[in-house]
Amino acid sequence: MDASTRHLRLALCAAAFALLDWGNAYAASPPHLRKQGSATQLMVDDQPFLLLGGELHNSSASSLAYLDQLWPTLKAAEVNTVLAPVEWDQIEAVEGRFDFTLLDGVLKQARAHNTRLVLLWFGAWKNSMSTYAPAWVKKDTQRFPRARTRAGVAQEILTPFSANTLAADSAAFRALLAHLKQVDNQHTVLMVQVENEIGMLPEVRDYSVAANAAWQAQVPAELTAYLAAHKDTLQPALKTAWLERGARASGSWADVFGDTIEAEEIFQAWHYARFVEALTAAGKSAYALPMYVNVALNRPGKRPGEYPSAGPLPHLFDIWKPGAPSIDVLAIDTYFPNFIHWARQFKRPDNPLFIPEANHAERPDAGADAFYAIGEHDAFGFSPFAIDDIKNGESSLPQAYRVLKQISPIINQHQGSGKLHGFKAPLSYEGEVDVAPQSVRMGGYTLSVSFNAPWEKLAPSEVQNRGGLVIQTGDDEFLVAGKGLTIVFGSEDGAQVGIEKAVEGSYQNGRWVEGRWMNGDETHQGRHIGLPGDGYTIQRVKLYRYR
Repeated sequence: MDASTRHLRLALCAAAFALLDWGNAYAASPPHLRKQGSATQLMVDDQPFLLLGGELHNSSASSLAYLDQLWPTLKAAEVNTVLAPVEWDQIEAVEGRFDFTLLDGVLKQARAHNTRLVLLWFGAWKNSMSTYAPAWVKKDTQRFPRARTRAGVAQEILTPFSANTLAADSAAFRALLAHLKQVDNQHTVLMVQVENEIGMLPEVRDYSVAANAAWQAQVPAELTAYLAAHKDTLQPALKTAWLERGARASGSWADVFGDTIEAEEIFQAWHYARFVEALTAAGKSAYALPMYVNVALNRPGKRPGEYPSAGPLPHLFDIWKPGAPSIDVLAIDTYFPNFIHWARQFKRPDNPLFIPEANHAERPDAGADAFYAIGEHDAFGFSPFAIDDIKNGESSLPQAYRVLKQISPIINQHQGSGKLHGFKAPLSYEGEVDVAPQSVRMGGYTLSVSFNAPWEKLAPSEVQNRGGLVIQTGDDEFLVAGKGLTIVFGSEDGAQVGIEKAVEGSYQNGRWVEGRWMNGDETHQGRHIGLPGDGYTIQRVKLYRYR
């Protein structure tokens, strides 16, 4: 066989294998969620996928030319997924005529840069308001009525009590998902956000004619049945409001929950949830991707309406869960300092943690927040806002994502097993940092984790930028990754614990590559494991016991 024939056969074989891989990829299930132990994982092409994302500014994906120039920034940020809005007014400028040219262009650009997408549906509501509805919806207030204040003043908010609005929004959303199913066999789009930060302003609820009639109507039996079935685990405020009325199974909203501002928020939350449920079911009937709703948080001391009332906040989870069962995740948008306080509340047995807006991308503590959420609460995704603003050297996120990408197979393997923990110093809403060491038990060992070495004198602002995670990979073996952690190992049986070996390194193409051996000064002569505070690193540690 001559050289040219041999090369041709090799090329044909390579092409055949490529076609086989292509066919296998497209034969894989669409993106979906699955349980693994106490965790929920996002499955992409039938493999666990740790979503390391960034959300664009609201208008960045509304122009293909504008988006195209952002890709060098997005790639430098080390994201594997971009969260990008799809606007109702752009895809259905004329009622019943859908134009997906822009969306198809966004898909093409993402594929060219080997990046996945999460689409944000800006339909009836975005940040409470209805500014992304098409002009034919905005202008026809008879057909598509507005929410109103107690004084009867119309708001820039479509009422959820309109069947016409629900039908129009659902038709557009269903068309979007049907188009995705047709054009996205590469599974570029992983999830879809349904609306954006739903909530009523500037009052606790809508006081339109339809809303007032609904307030006098009977509370749906499915809601009171859910409350009765979950009475031992209800959120305290909801449980109190319901029990104080004798846990009534029927009656008007005031009869069942009281004639209070809290009861009015419960009422509004239920009707938002039912609107979202119908919209989500319509979308999933066309293409059953994972879907979530996000929420703007409430500040301490503020009343409903002073914050966007009735969104899927923790104190209303037990309204949203029965109201919108087709929604897979109630997701957190957090711009407050007390990230840990909120992350803990959004992780529940019936609600995995996904953080689509984790404050601004350029913040110096963004990377530490990602490590904490993924390590401590099995978050399947983390994404700060304004990823298109990120600049080299001004954020901890790119370096943190580089390390998380290296160890994501190990994270995915151990999620939900109790062998994975994350660490970050809690910060209060007022900005006070709790620098106390944190303790956990892992497989017969106790770990005391602090955020500065004994010889360091750090300001609180420096401590809050540190964080990391620990994975127990064997009986006496641990993987430690992050920035600025000092870890002292002890034993539950009273034995002394020594460090047999500590090695810094990296994973390259899935293979561990050793770097420095850290058994001397870097472990303080065997006293602890220390991760440097000037960048994100990985160490593999093996322990031994002695008496």
